[in-house]
Amino acid sequence: MPEDYYSERPLFGGTIFSTFPVRFQDVSDIRQVPDHQEAFVDPTRDESLVFELLDLKQDVGDDGSAVWFLQDLAMEQDAEGFTMERVIEQSGVVEAQGLHYRNMAEIVTTAVAQMAISKGRQGREAQNIVKVYLANLRLKEVGTDVLITAYEPIIINPCSDSAGTVGAGLAVPAEQSGRMPMAEVFKMAVSSFKVNDWSLFGAA
Repeated sequence: MPEDYYSERPLFGGTIFSTFPVRFQDVSDIRQVPDHQEAFVDPTRDESLVFELLDLKQDVGDDGSAVWFLQDLAMEQDAEGFTMERVIEQSGVVEAQGLHYRNMAEIVTTAVAQMAISKGRQGREAQNIVKVYLANLRLKEVGTDVLITAYEPIIINPCSDSAGTVGAGLAVPAEQSGRMPMAEVFKMAVSSFKVNDWSLFGAA
């Protein structure tokens, strides 16, 4: 079986780094990506990994922040039938050991949910069933919420654009393709996330 090689990847002009498999290609090489995002995709599996920098949501509590952002994402994606019952797992608040600003450890929460999501501008008739992994790293000292979101298709709709690339129906498990499971890709990307230059956030 082929090995899933991974490497440390520069994000946001090299101010941030994270490690994940090299099979994930930079979406900005294909189309324009908003300045506050870095997006990567494996087109052969229709899996994607997105890093996003947002203004800190002061009114969102730490313990439920990842689920709050998942709900926000579901509304944004027009994910049909998304409810709290679709949240498969949720972590407590933990310190991000490798992420310190002025000797203060930042915190992270994670959540996993299942959603029905359409690709791009396609409508609900083309929704795929996708497992969504989301981590919220709260960089409070610099007023920033970092989101790391991983998308793993479970069932591909025959009407979806994805069907032409990866085929319709149940997605082939990563292990069968000799690839690292998306849950592991997500954990690696989150645990290896580090800020190389805090001036990105306007920090002195």
